[in-house]
Amino acid sequence: MSEETWLAARLIPTSGINGAEEQERRATSALLAVMSAVREFGRVLTQSLGAPAGTVQTFIEVPFKLGTQQLFPDGLIRVTRGQRQWTALVEVKTGGNTLKSDQLEAYLDIAREQGFDALITISNEIAPVPGQHPTTVDRRKLRKVALYHLPWSEILTQAVIQKEYRGVADPDQAWVLGELIRYLEHPRSGALEFSDMGPAWVPVRDGVSAGTLRANDGGAAEVAGRFDALIRYACLRLGRQLGTEVTPALSRRDLADPAARTQSLVNQLVTTGTLTGSIRIPGAVGALQVTADLRAGQIVCHVDVDAPRSGRPTTRVNWLVRQLKEAPDSLRIEAFAMHARGGGATDLLRQVREEPTTLITDPSRELRAFRVAQSTTAGTKRGTGRGAFIDSVLHAVDDFYQHIIQNLKPWMPAPPRLRTPDDVTPVQPVAASLVSTAISSQDAPEFDGPAVRHGSAGRSQE
Repeated sequence: MSEETWLAARLIPTSGINGAEEQERRATSALLAVMSAVREFGRVLTQSLGAPAGTVQTFIEVPFKLGTQQLFPDGLIRVTRGQRQWTALVEVKTGGNTLKSDQLEAYLDIAREQGFDALITISNEIAPVPGQHPTTVDRRKLRKVALYHLPWSEILTQAVIQKEYRGVADPDQAWVLGELIRYLEHPRSGALEFSDMGPAWVPVRDGVSAGTLRANDGGAAEVAGRFDALIRYACLRLGRQLGTEVTPALSRRDLADPAARTQSLVNQLVTTGTLTGSIRIPGAVGALQVTADLRAGQIVCHVDVDAPRSGRPTTRVNWLVRQLKEAPDSLRIEAFAMHARGGGATDLLRQVREEPTTLITDPSRELRAFRVAQSTTAGTKRGTGRGAFIDSVLHAVDDFYQHIIQNLKPWMPAPPRLRTPDDVTPVQPVAASLVSTAISSQDAPEFDGPAVRHGSAGRSQE
């Protein structure tokens, strides 16, 4: 038999996984073991949860008593730095299994009794808003114990960024982290990607198309939450490819009140048939805006770019067009004039390339900003694969960033230029023998000297 058919030995094998219980136990043990073995990875996962920068110890299936019950949380993390200890219980779900409120509340009670700091949950569920938990629990139980949630996709993203971009000091530890990445990327690990818009997707989609969707329909809020979760997953996915932290661009109000954000999306879905989200990418010229128009069956991605602060309107348009030389002709460009209300002049990139003045309605007004937008066909299916809504959004985001945003740079004014002796024009009619050749801050190339008033000179001589 050829060696090409031989399977390489893996540190964390995916073979022999029988059932959800074994899948969860193996994923928990693998993750916690690597967190304690790879210092940089353990630190990056725990620092956002309030843990100090210290030694990470991990345990699995630690027994605790709660009343007459014997409970076994999936894991426990302890971080020690000097005299300070930070301890958190861990509950893990894999595959399509979801977190249960009663189980989490019991673990919160254990953490409170034991004086632990937090309960960390890990599953394939993605909360619509960062910092929000996908499972509702009694808020009174959170007075002394913090509750955090890490989706498997976020853990995988952090692992890839740490290994491939931030780096791991020890080569052996880097290999160990790579084995965890390989395991989590395997379909049998149970660490799944975002793959379902939920059971309410089809009736809500049909209701939008028929114009019969109402704001109090229960499925509308579920779809709105799923869309926000999809945007967050798109951020994690894009960040994994870029090696940086890509996050949803949410206002402080949305972060403080996720329910209000969801209700706003529901109202928007009912009135306009659209769902909108925004993605913040470090170093990008602007936020990537995503609009899913369910009535038109379109996914529209756009970015707003500030126009140059100097130059004629056509110069400013050409500045943008030069940066879009590799962009498709079907790209839509909109120009906004200073102090103008409403939308601006709009045309396709192919036309703007030939005639930049199509974006200029009033040459006397300065252009303040441009909007660059691309439309693609939206999928309709609730799952993944060909014709699926999820894949159409993810493809639109990746494609727009790759071909548009990463090629755009903000305008920068030219730096001031040092003057040379050749730039200095002597003041006339002073005799050449009396002119200083040194450069003064009062010299200006365009200065022609003061005008001589002969009348006043004559009177002074008299």
